[in-house]
Amino acid sequence: MTNPIPPLHLYSVPREQDPEQPPPPPRPRTAWTADQLMATEFPEPKWAVPGLLSEGVNLLAGPPKVGKSWMSLGLGLAVASGGRAFDSVPVDGGPVLYLALEDTPRRLQNRMGKLLGGQPAPAGLTLVTECPPLPQGGNEAIAGWLDRNPDARMVVIDVFAKMRGPSPQGASAYDADYAAVGHAKRLADHYGVAVVLVHHVRKAGSDDFLTEVSGTNGLAGAADATLVLKRSRGQADGVLHVTGRDVEEAEYALSLHQASGAWQMLDGPVTDHTIGDTRAAILRAVRNNPGAKPKDIVQALPEVDADTVRRTCSRMAADGQLTKGSAGRYFPPENRTQDEGTPEVSQLSDCPVTPADQPELPGQPETRGVRLSDSDGPTHANRRTS
Repeated sequence: MTNPIPPLHLYSVPREQDPEQPPPPPRPRTAWTADQLMATEFPEPKWAVPGLLSEGVNLLAGPPKVGKSWMSLGLGLAVASGGRAFDSVPVDGGPVLYLALEDTPRRLQNRMGKLLGGQPAPAGLTLVTECPPLPQGGNEAIAGWLDRNPDARMVVIDVFAKMRGPSPQGASAYDADYAAVGHAKRLADHYGVAVVLVHHVRKAGSDDFLTEVSGTNGLAGAADATLVLKRSRGQADGVLHVTGRDVEEAEYALSLHQASGAWQMLDGPVTDHTIGDTRAAILRAVRNNPGAKPKDIVQALPEVDADTVRRTCSRMAADGQLTKGSAGRYFPPENRTQDEGTPEVSQLSDCPVTPADQPELPGQPETRGVRLSDSDGPTHANRRTS
């Protein structure tokens, strides 16, 4: 039976062939003895966006119309031109394939013109508006482009639902989701590139952002990293939650520039940008003067009355947005050190507490600002170095 959707779209993209182009990489090794594995030196992961998008499958999910396409196109432009992702993270340039399967060429041109803001468009970004599903020729089409672009750094599929293809007959929903991502993962692992799958989240929210990804846990389970973009109710326009095998679990506050459609990363912890104006002002005052009492905060914020400051400080401490020390002093949430020389008092026994020398608890990392890896190591172990 012939394929009803011929994979011609990517093959028709003009590209000069380099006669000195190296042959495709050999099939990667998949088995070692334990001593051989420990004696093998592997290169560091190849990053499309250091600290955020590594080689492998990256699932980028978010609600409809939250700005996922603007974000993914902006990242594609940044990587293809060797600029700055989110207007702050330097990236190494390299070819990028962007499958904009819900857009027309005119809409893409308009969107890209706003993002570029008068700057020249990078020749390293290939834009495609039609492609067959991965199991029905899409794999071969993307592989062909990657063979012609051995220095490629990223492939974006927007949206993944257009490329996943039909579910295997008789497979459970979990197995079908896992298999669908598996097609993209084989490409990502073989060529050592970051493959970004743009996807949706459920309508119902959850305390665990991973469970908000639409579909079963098979999608996030098969992906190497999951990024969930959520709208914020505070000063930030969005919060990007990130977790994965090669990335630190973290969250980043983002702002969407409405005129250009560009997402920008905001400095400082997410909580600084997602709380109300009064709480944000109090948090800034405490950061400037750790250990401040409510009366000190009132002096720093003459526009906020004393009763509001006291009530808000108490509520912020209960919500984990401030740390309350002894003698009614307040500290930033990431500063767990109480006043030196004054022991912390137990809320249960009213007796001084002697802090124990113990390591940080798993799952409770130190709150911090943006900490992005500056690793941009060589390509995958089975490809030539960048």
